[in-house]
Amino acid sequence: MERLPAALPQSFYGRQVAEVARDLLGCDLWRRLPSGVICGGRIVECEAYGGSDDPGSHAFRRTPRSEIMYGPPGFAYVYFTYGMHYCANAVSHVKGTAGAVLIRALEPLADLDGMASRRGKAAIDPHGEIRPRALCSGPAKITQALAIDRGLNGTPLTGSELRISPGTGPVPDPEVKITTRIGVNSGAELLARFIVERSNFLSR
Repeated sequence: MERLPAALPQSFYGRQVAEVARDLLGCDLWRRLPSGVICGGRIVECEAYGGSDDPGSHAFRRTPRSEIMYGPPGFAYVYFTYGMHYCANAVSHVKGTAGAVLIRALEPLADLDGMASRRGKAAIDPHGEIRPRALCSGPAKITQALAIDRGLNGTPLTGSELRISPGTGPVPDPEVKITTRIGVNSGAELLARFIVERSNFLSR
């Protein structure tokens, strides 16, 4: 069976969530499918979500769904949204608080054919060719392309099913831009979205 690259240590996630979000840029998210096939890509966009001080976060109110954001860092938080999509997050926070980083966009690296098959017609151009930019340029696209669903909620990000590795990171500061969030109402004004500015694979 093909080996995955070495994972980031769990201690990487035990910091302020914005610091973790910044440092995840340039890291690689890997998914080993039940078939053994490995798919994944480089993180080029993510958003930081805190705890009770962040009105845009699920952890703003402690509920059964958000409880995982208060738990140990370094685990996947996968939730269902709008009745149709999954979103994948890395639980990240300082002990005694809560938080998670939403993975918003990847530069595809492995199993592009499989990703395109799982994404469907949206990932194929009129000539029948794969559109790489359409594979993982958004949080719901990522989970569809990598076959991530609620069954992976609570999975360690150092494991064999789901893993984040150092990749080519860290991305130099001049190549990183911090913006307000996308697609939220509460807390939309916070500078919590981190992007590799010149990437062709951003969500917008």
